Amino acid sequence: MAYRAPVSDYAFILDHVVDYARVASTARFSEADRDVVAAIIDEAAKLSNDVMAPLDRGGDLTPARLENGGVISSPGFADAFAQIAEGGWIGMLAEPDNGGMGLPLTLASVVNEMMSGACLSLALEPLMCQGQIEALEHHACDEIKALYLPKLVSGEWCGTMNLTESGAGSDVGALRTKATRNDDGSYDITGQKIYITWGDNDFSGNICHLVLARLPDGGEGTKGISLFLVPKFLPDADGEAGDANSLSVVSLEHKLGIHGSPTCVMDYNGAKGWLVGNEHEGMKCMFTMMNNARLGVGMQGVGVAEAATQKAHAYAMDRVQGRTPLGADGTGAIIDHADVRRMLAVMRADTYVARCISLACGVALDLGRDDPEWQARGAFLIPIAKAFGTDIGHEVAQLGVQVHGGMGFIEETGAAQYARDARITSIYEGTNGIQAMDLVARKLMDGGDAANALLDEIEAFAEAARASLPELAGPVWSAAETLREGLEAVLALDLNDRFAGATAFLRAFARVLGGYYHLKSALAEGEAGTRTRLARFYILRMLPEYTSLLVQARLGASDLYALTTEDLLA
Repeated sequence: MAYRAPVSDYAFILDHVVDYARVASTARFSEADRDVVAAIIDEAAKLSNDVMAPLDRGGDLTPARLENGGVISSPGFADAFAQIAEGGWIGMLAEPDNGGMGLPLTLASVVNEMMSGACLSLALEPLMCQGQIEALEHHACDEIKALYLPKLVSGEWCGTMNLTESGAGSDVGALRTKATRNDDGSYDITGQKIYITWGDNDFSGNICHLVLARLPDGGEGTKGISLFLVPKFLPDADGEAGDANSLSVVSLEHKLGIHGSPTCVMDYNGAKGWLVGNEHEGMKCMFTMMNNARLGVGMQGVGVAEAATQKAHAYAMDRVQGRTPLGADGTGAIIDHADVRRMLAVMRADTYVARCISLACGVALDLGRDDPEWQARGAFLIPIAKAFGTDIGHEVAQLGVQVHGGMGFIEETGAAQYARDARITSIYEGTNGIQAMDLVARKLMDGGDAANALLDEIEAFAEAARASLPELAGPVWSAAETLREGLEAVLALDLNDRFAGATAFLRAFARVLGGYYHLKSALAEGEAGTRTRLARFYILRMLPEYTSLLVQARLGASDLYALTTEDLLA
């Protein structure tokens, strides 16, 4: 079965779960009403289903490669990217004055999810371009905006982000790349960067690199870092790609997955670049696009989870093995075995939760552009959306392999590709452990106000739902109240004790949010149907995990440090 974008799910969630109508009611996004949303989703689904999805397997089997210092992309990727660009999808979030659509982040997140489910390796390229466009719109000077934004938005040129170095991964402040000032206002950039997604390609006229580097008078750590725009080809007097800059692709990483996406080692040898933002404020510029980037990665996880679930379901429907309780003669498809049915239900229920969390985060960030309370909610949900979405992408893909049984371990079936591709999403754009630490540290600096506001909303909804769905509303209300007590306990811990239980706390919060969104879905359905049955499965079987997770979240760090390094080796 080929991937098909879950269009009906998107419409239902936007209408009944995350209250997208609030976004469409704002002056900023008033044109993105229900009809426009439906049209955009339908067109993006056609592109994802018919153009991108057929390339996914080929990108895995015929990876991007480096020849004569340049990247040769996987077969079909160049034509597909051209169709992505021609459809205006790269500029979904860009301001109309720069040639973009000016769409809400919520809607762009839907599109990014379906593209990721169709072909994650290729979907990464427009996502990188979107991040660079956002950074330039907020921080670049007018001259840079005028020269670069139209070409980036149109897809004529592509963008990258260059943060990581061999000695500076999550600790970006340890970077060694240097920048020196030139008399003409430009800068020379020297250093090497690793893990640069789509650092080169063979289908765009120029590659524009955003590079973090340190000026001679830049202080230690992140406060001394500046951000520079360093093109592969220097623009000529007419603004077209001219002479080659002093940069090169040293090699491509040999990766577990996303083989169609070239991950480059980039070398800058006195390459000419231009400052973006102010000197020594590079991290401030990068953080402008961090929320969108982390939400985008969360949606990558959701997309892979959806694709893996569809593939596993199709296999389970066709594969006949053993005696089943529903087979007329005692035999039947493996989907009729209780444990296979359980795995598929877990895959479907958690994919739905991850999608709802991410789109609820998108709504909050859209509304937060004009409302501090919604901004706080969006900021609180970001680490949950990123970490839970990508964890679920990985876990669901692994379950997909298990549903296939021995055939899942055979590469020809394609089930293993989802497991390999999803694995990186919980690592890049801030590992999920870092997301969890961010949740219990910076995101609780308000004393838990944003978290408690969410819990108030959940409890009020569950209380009102008792009259219609008491067996589901009661457990959701209790879970929210117990999570509130867990939140208070976490707030009482010192920072390292919070960190010890941070991953468990994040998962507990996601579990309770999942109960809330499934309950909303069941209530909106009106009468018992697919969504109500799935909600019952989730709330009665999966939601109770929050209790053991909160036990871990409260424990602190003493038992971790009681284990010696020798104990961990034994």
